[in-house]
Amino acid sequence: MSFSLRNLSVLAYANGFTLWHYKTPQDSLPDTASAGYFADAADLMAAGDLVMLTTPTQGRIAAVTGAGPALALVPVG
Repeated sequence: MSFSLRNLSVLAYANGFTLWHYKTPQDSLPDTASAGYFADAADLMAAGDLVMLTTPTQGRIAAVTGAGPALALVPVG
């Protein structure tokens, strides 16, 4: 499966920072960490934002790095 914008939601926004939640019904955490997985949301996310990722079996908090095509998520902690 691949990224679905419908599964991405804003939990909080303040002072240019956004806390996101993304829940995937089938993908694994390594899938969500692959290059370009969040490319369809690159125009919404900004470096420094945080994303709470939820998969069927795991969860993780990741930080957004880069912007546009260079957007990537890096695990926190």
